[in-house]
Amino acid sequence: MQVPKFGINRQDAESPAHFAVDVARIESLGWDCAWLPDSQLRRRDTYVLLAAAAQATESIQIGTLIVNPITRHPSVTASSIATIDELAPGRVSLGIGAGDTAVRLSGLRPARVVEMEDAIVLIRRLLAGEEVEVGAERPSYLPFHRPVPVWLTAGGPRTLEMGGRVADGVFMRVGTDQATIAETVRTIRKGAADAGRDPRSIPLGIIFHTVLVDDPDEALTMGKAMAAGYYEYSPMLFEPSGLTWDGPDPEALKHETGVWPDFHHDPDLLKAGRAVDFLSEAHADAFCVRGTADDVTGQIVGVLTEAASYGIEFEHVVLHPIPNPPAPDDAEDGYTVRVAREILPRVRERLASIS
Repeated sequence: MQVPKFGINRQDAESPAHFAVDVARIESLGWDCAWLPDSQLRRRDTYVLLAAAAQATESIQIGTLIVNPITRHPSVTASSIATIDELAPGRVSLGIGAGDTAVRLSGLRPARVVEMEDAIVLIRRLLAGEEVEVGAERPSYLPFHRPVPVWLTAGGPRTLEMGGRVADGVFMRVGTDQATIAETVRTIRKGAADAGRDPRSIPLGIIFHTVLVDDPDEALTMGKAMAAGYYEYSPMLFEPSGLTWDGPDPEALKHETGVWPDFHHDPDLLKAGRAVDFLSEAHADAFCVRGTADDVTGQIVGVLTEAASYGIEFEHVVLHPIPNPPAPDDAEDGYTVRVAREILPRVRERLASIS
């Protein structure tokens, strides 16, 4: 079966210099991709950091995961990502979505489906060197256009279907449950078919929140926080696996327990998990991989091989570190090193052996 590219979306972003050094280290450890969130009130400027990393690396793929069309105009995004590709030709991708902490912490709303669709179409046309009408006196054009692929990242069905219609690829942020994954892929492929595209030609990626915590009780508690975070943004994701939310409204619960800004990103994920202790082990298992390196290895292989048995293979897998590693995460027992040495080689070997 196809062995996907494995990427990480958390690095040392304490400064552009630190980021460049860390991405070079990630490259040397054997990761395939380094993805960078765009959240202006939590991290330094995305494109400055990517520029530094582009010049410090040789082979690793770099890109955004994710930007949104609310805090930056799509024409600005197209210009920025094309400039990065000039520094790392052929190694750059753009991941775009509705917006998470970037919009929430700015008092803004996430992008609507139609806004994301319009943004993806505009960005792709500008990156292809086409003239586009944006309401200016003359059609707009990006003189230094570059062939950067534009990937949608989403979890909701309407957004995923739109991604099948217009994006170069789709990252699924839907957890690990097989029924949910299958339903998600059907939705993406329906969007592609409705637009006259080959449904199986749309590259797929998947994001796994990865709770690499050896203590089983702590791993389960953090896993419940992950499930709550998914429900907070995309409650419909509970439906395919038959899960329910039998607790208070998530916003009221966060206010009551002091969780901030959401269940995924609270600095104390044990606190966040305890706030939703009414969720079960099944909830945690549906929205993350968790436990020791052996546990996580087996779970990743299990999810990917079962999906492949249904004709679903992934070009990209993003392992989102839980808890978020400190900066810098360069210790021998740190997440980035442990995954690269204890998990990725075994996952790749086991997947490559499956015919």
